[in-house]
Amino acid sequence: MAFTNHSAITEFILLGLSSVPHVEGLLFVLFLGIYLLTLMGNLMLLVVIRADSHLHTPMYFFLSHLSFLDLCFSSVTLPKMLEILLSQNKTISVRGCLAQVFLLFVTAGTEAFLLSAMAYDRYAAICHPLHYSQMISKQRCVKLVWSSWGLGFLDALINVPLATKMDFCKIYTIPHFSCELPSLFPLSCSNVSTNLIVMLCSIIPHGVITSLAIFFSYACIVSTILSITSTSGRSRAFSTCSSHLTTVILFYGSGFLRYLMPTSGSSLELIFSVQYSVVTPMLNPLIYSLQNKEVRTAVRKILGKYLQCFHW
Repeated sequence: MAFTNHSAITEFILLGLSSVPHVEGLLFVLFLGIYLLTLMGNLMLLVVIRADSHLHTPMYFFLSHLSFLDLCFSSVTLPKMLEILLSQNKTISVRGCLAQVFLLFVTAGTEAFLLSAMAYDRYAAICHPLHYSQMISKQRCVKLVWSSWGLGFLDALINVPLATKMDFCKIYTIPHFSCELPSLFPLSCSNVSTNLIVMLCSIIPHGVITSLAIFFSYACIVSTILSITSTSGRSRAFSTCSSHLTTVILFYGSGFLRYLMPTSGSSLELIFSVQYSVVTPMLNPLIYSLQNKEVRTAVRKILGKYLQCFHW
């Protein structure tokens, strides 16, 4: 895809989260720590799921792809944010900005569909345990993952080529730490009504369909759990869903609010963006490892082997 632009402006200025030097230093340390935790946590999950044969199930197949996706998602925005916080150079080229928009659409769109696929997996496991292997076969898992990536790229390919045709003039300051499509609309001196309509017509159906799929899956799951007479059975069934449900609430809640609220550069807007693009990828491995007994057991087993090798 060729990034072309008709305007004379070749770069934007990202204002970031603060312009106060000592605050920027503190934010750099904070977000560097978040990025390192994100990398280590998601890489750990990938290694653990790969190494432990007990985790070679559809649920953990989806989880491994979610971890890889979170690595990509956080790497789209955080390195540039850290550069802005550390240096005086707060510029990003128009091409670089549009590339970041493209990658954000791909990763966020893919994650939305993948979370709905994971909800379907939990629905099949709890509501139809006897037919689980037929409903969630290996081939279907692979198709669901590829469909997730396909829809993510489709969203990007629908929106970003239109964005390359926008003209930018005079105002070239983005009151944000990254390039998101809604933040570019106020900077354009051309008519962006088509861009806005296309963005809403691609994001809203995608978000609504995936969120409704999750909602109906969990409505059936809750109904099934309430029908279980054993208290331990209820607790076990709920524990298999709590991690995924927490991730869904964090991602969808902040993502929907960010893209549906008017772009103003407000602190609330920045908080929502930080939540869904920075904090959620860091929390996902913690949520799944702390709330999942199988993952905790696998982590202890692998760490025990490595420590034993190190001791010898």
